Amino acid sequence: MGAVRVINDDGQFHGEMSNAGTKLVVVDFTATWCGPCQRIAPVFEQLSVKYLNAVFLKVDVDKYAETAAGQGVSAMPTFIFYRNRTRLGLCQGADPSGLTHVRGFV
Repeated sequence: MGAVRVINDDGQFHGEMSNAGTKLVVVDFTATWCGPCQRIAPVFEQLSVKYLNAVFLKVDVDKYAETAAGQGVSAMPTFIFYRNRTRLGLCQGADPSGLTHVRGFV
């Protein structure tokens, strides 16, 4: 089973970021109505199983627009890579090869 944590509010998002410490954090900014988001979701889930040293978070931009806006998200899906609360990189769109950036950051 995967280790994707679903974010339920902005406070939880910031708490997860703080608790991650030096671990890589990969955040999937998604929406239920977004077809490409739904298509790439299984790939994101597989990565969470493969890279157990990283933290994988999922944020529904419609429910938690404040969190998405605070991170500058303007398109879905958007995947943002962080370490120590610092943004390392960003991948937009449902291209699984874009998510291979995880390898370089773990």
